Amino acid sequence: MIRLYVGLGNPGTEYEATRHNVGFWWIDQLAQQWNIPLQARPSDFGWVGTQGVGDDKIWLLKPSTFMNLSGQSVSAVAKFFKIPLDQILVIHDELDLPAGEVKLKQGGGHAGHNGLRDIHARMGGSDYWRLRIGIGHPGVKSEVANWVLNKPSPDQRVGIEQALERSLKAADDLRAGAFDKAMRKIHTAKAPKSKPTKPTDVTAGAPKESL
Repeated sequence: MIRLYVGLGNPGTEYEATRHNVGFWWIDQLAQQWNIPLQARPSDFGWVGTQGVGDDKIWLLKPSTFMNLSGQSVSAVAKFFKIPLDQILVIHDELDLPAGEVKLKQGGGHAGHNGLRDIHARMGGSDYWRLRIGIGHPGVKSEVANWVLNKPSPDQRVGIEQALERSLKAADDLRAGAFDKAMRKIHTAKAPKSKPTKPTDVTAGAPKESL
């Protein structure tokens, strides 16, 4: 079962609608779906919501740190409440999937994602679950930083919203530990085809920590 749901993103209004914040979008929608209010908890370096009692208790988390320090918040919550790695789900943006596709997996490398990199380091392992929400790739490595810190195009946004909706339907299965059933729901549909849109340079000068 999943007891800790972590959505990755950057704090601040300037990042709210960017591709890098799709993990935040997912957690916000799950909080609404399960009627779990999120509250700022400075001791946990994030916004936290909880529901249930005993072994059925679960937590929702949005780190309030920048992306590259996400593990600070995850480790604070997981270690205090003694939540093992295999009961943690991290929801994050995925360059290697087109907008509209979403994949569920357990374990693996961080593939250069700085949020995952920090979680690996601070948690001392990688055997947690990941919900990889496709945001597409700009096609050129040098444009990746600008890409993730910009808003998706309208058609990409539609695809991402469809991926969020589809994966949120599997939330109860994830909570129950029915991972095969969850995967069938999440992986059923494919992303709509769309061409990459060259990002505008609106985030020039953004702090490195936000990547």
